[in-house]
Amino acid sequence: MIGITLTEGATAPFEKATQEEMTKSIKHFEHELVGIRSGRAHPAMIESIKVVCYGGESELPLKSLASISTPEPRCIVVQPWDPTTLVDIERAIKESDTGLTPINDGNIIRLQLQEMSSDRREELLKLLGKKLEECRVSVRNIRKNVQNFVRDCQKDKAISDDFAKRLNDLLQKLTDQSIKKAEELAAKKESDLKL
Repeated sequence: MIGITLTEGATAPFEKATQEEMTKSIKHFEHELVGIRSGRAHPAMIESIKVVCYGGESELPLKSLASISTPEPRCIVVQPWDPTTLVDIERAIKESDTGLTPINDGNIIRLQLQEMSSDRREELLKLLGKKLEECRVSVRNIRKNVQNFVRDCQKDKAISDDFAKRLNDLLQKLTDQSIKKAEELAAKKESDLKL
């Protein structure tokens, strides 16, 4: 909450600043969810893989070297814009921790996702639970920091006790909304994992 000045009666700047901080945690959680591989193909599963290309002169993310599409639920197709990078892309995918085996036909690379075993599904559900709890903790830490800020302003007589209570009530509402949003995202991912 550094950079915001509480003004008696003005809740909008407080709400906006708090919501922005909590939204960062939710965005990070969304990004983490993409990395949890469900049974469905998604370009984000591989788009950030670093590819060493052009004789080792460059290391670029895959998404800047090729178009990535998912023509089928369990298939990812990588079409390089520069055909000379095809072998480099194939190598980078093999060396990544995705567990996918690239099939190079000379023009494009196909990645076929395997059926998920029940053990792997259980592992991913545990990982999902861990990531959800990390997000909740992050949001609660923001709440704690903001509560401390409000309390300090109240102690310094910068705001009244009534206004501090209003801000704390608003803060709890924003916290509940953020945690609910994270839980909805987790529930959607969980249903994808159970398919």
